[in-house]
Amino acid sequence: MNESRAAIRYAKATLDFALEKKAAAAVEKDMREITATIAENTELQNFLESPVVKGQVKKDSLQEIFKSSDEITKGLISTLTDNKRIALLQEVALKYIILHEQLKGEDVAFVTTAVPLTTALEKKALAEVAKMTGNKVTIENKIDESIIGGFVLRVGDLQYDASVANKLDRLKREFTNSL
Repeated sequence: MNESRAAIRYAKATLDFALEKKAAAAVEKDMREITATIAENTELQNFLESPVVKGQVKKDSLQEIFKSSDEITKGLISTLTDNKRIALLQEVALKYIILHEQLKGEDVAFVTTAVPLTTALEKKALAEVAKMTGNKVTIENKIDESIIGGFVLRVGDLQYDASVANKLDRLKREFTNSL
């Protein structure tokens, strides 16, 4: 199964359970913390993806790192570990945030840039994305120097890639196809 589809299914199941238990906002807070913690820590990313580290060690470590989390979040960590899908934790957390925001009539726009967005650019991007989606939008800026310049905008299932790296890649394909 496609990893992204699996992450969406776990996120939907978690959201449904959280809504049933009236804890969706608390779980969203946990998911934001999980996303930020894993994104900031490459050692943790490698630890989660390592086939050498036993599942129980991963589960115990994550339960300790996120010990102040809601029981639903702890259950998700446990389920992912038991199903040998713990490497999907960050992606599941991201999908949960997106699904919960959409449920509230809000969207999260992920903007990847080579350098941090200025406040003026962020406001301009917010206005454009709000016009496109018709929903209230928040922006999460990711820095990825490999895109060289420009930006990659992702809102839900839509993605617009205006990065210099993408344009160079397209030029390279055109040159190789024309030979």
